[in-house]
Amino acid sequence: MQAKIYVTLKKGVHDPQGETVSHALSSMGYGEVEGVRMGKYIEVDLKGVEGEEARRRLNEMCEKLLANTVIESYRIEL
Repeated sequence: MQAKIYVTLKKGVHDPQGETVSHALSSMGYGEVEGVRMGKYIEVDLKGVEGEEARRRLNEMCEKLLANTVIESYRIEL
């Protein structure tokens, strides 16, 4: 089973990387871009775990390592 994890900064957290990309896009002629928020995309292949147990284990992984839950939120797709 493959899980997809999307990690993004929480609303209100300053995103200097997103601001840099937004400014660069504007400089390249993409004036319609009003803002950019950067994040992480992670794929995790699981073996021998399914359903709610897989989701529970993935939540543990995110809470302990994959996301800084003080400033980031995450979403898991199985």
